[in-house]
Amino acid sequence: MCKGLAALPHSCLERAKEIKTKLGTLLQKPDATIDFIIPYPDKPEKPVKTQKPSPEEALQWRDSLEKLLQNNYGLASFKSFLKSEFSEENIEFWIACEDYKKTKSPIKMAEKAKKIYEEFIRTEAPKEVNIDHFTKAVTMKNLVEPSASSFDMAQKRIHALMEKDSLPRFIRSEFYQELIK
Repeated sequence: MCKGLAALPHSCLERAKEIKTKLGTLLQKPDATIDFIIPYPDKPEKPVKTQKPSPEEALQWRDSLEKLLQNNYGLASFKSFLKSEFSEENIEFWIACEDYKKTKSPIKMAEKAKKIYEEFIRTEAPKEVNIDHFTKAVTMKNLVEPSASSFDMAQKRIHALMEKDSLPRFIRSEFYQELIK
């Protein structure tokens, strides 16, 4: 009746291993001579090397995921927040697609396309994004001859998902609330 771990998809097992590793790190007791603070898991790390936005600028992110993604501090904050929730695959996919679209060399484009497919699109990929069957099929068809627009449909679906689901959670987060004060 119970098939055990063998019945679980490979991506679930990989994700479980990642979470186990992260939790194991948090549970280790520090040496008495080493003084450090374990970060609070619900509060993302503050991004480095970017200028903190004004509260007015950060307030605009509530209404527009696009404005958040165009701001280096906003993008880093959003990515850090999603990482704290173990749900960073969507923003990583979006970033990979943006980088892919800037690629000029057809050889490099084909290499990047394969990497993005293997990491995010393929069934049971390590960071598989949640796209419908039709979008996945269109994307796979586009990859026969990679172009700058090969991932456009999938990227738009993930953008819409982040706008509907991830952005509202980020806006309610303690980190964002501190930014707008």
